[in-house]
Amino acid sequence: MSTRARVMAVANQKGGVGKTTTATNLGACLAELGHRTLIIDLDPQANATTGLGLDPRALDQSMYDVILREIPLDDCIEPTDVKNLFVAPASLDLAGAEIELVPAFSREHRLRRAIEAVIEEFEFVLIDCPPSLGLLTVNALAAASEVLVPIQCEYYALEGLGQLLRNVELVRKNLNPTLEVSTIVLVMYDARTKLAQQVVDEVRKHFGEKVCRQVIPRSVRLSEAPSFGQPIITFDPASRGALAYRLLAKEVAGDAKA
Repeated sequence: MSTRARVMAVANQKGGVGKTTTATNLGACLAELGHRTLIIDLDPQANATTGLGLDPRALDQSMYDVILREIPLDDCIEPTDVKNLFVAPASLDLAGAEIELVPAFSREHRLRRAIEAVIEEFEFVLIDCPPSLGLLTVNALAAASEVLVPIQCEYYALEGLGQLLRNVELVRKNLNPTLEVSTIVLVMYDARTKLAQQVVDEVRKHFGEKVCRQVIPRSVRLSEAPSFGQPIITFDPASRGALAYRLLAKEVAGDAKA
């Protein structure tokens, strides 16, 4: 592959904003477009792992082993049911990794080194970050070239965002000078409410070109899919959510028709 993979940390300090939904479904749609895509699950809740059909309790190796024991990332990557889509799963042990990493040598760059060894094999690497700002998220930001931020179209949508942007800036200054917030995705959009449109307008005014044109609707099917261990494009390929993530993938990949 001639071009270097785009490594994107999917991050937002707020929990429940659709980070994992966006990481898994965007990843699946990029894979469907023919891009070899790796999703790295760094969240101890392991929602991206279960949402792609793996059982975090039945893994031989997980991201815990990659970060703490420095096993090769290749040893923990698993294929999914979607062609071109791979996952480096989380296990529940990751919850302790935050504390175990504190005294570790070169602790902020563990993930970066692990990704370097496999980067030639993929076109996109999406890192699903935990909703906190501990060492796991710092590892993700130190390893990524871009940050993708999902923002829900609800009251308090921008809460916690200032903190995230400050942290990205800190990582940029101290660990990863090429890091930038490249992509903002508006999710959980409910066309029936005035508030949702106000949030969209406010975010677009604030972040301009970084905000994707494609907005992800609030959808029951999108929230049901993970419990069946499937991304939306296999769970309900004709649904509004599947259509929206397909269009988003084209936009992120640069295949979008303006």
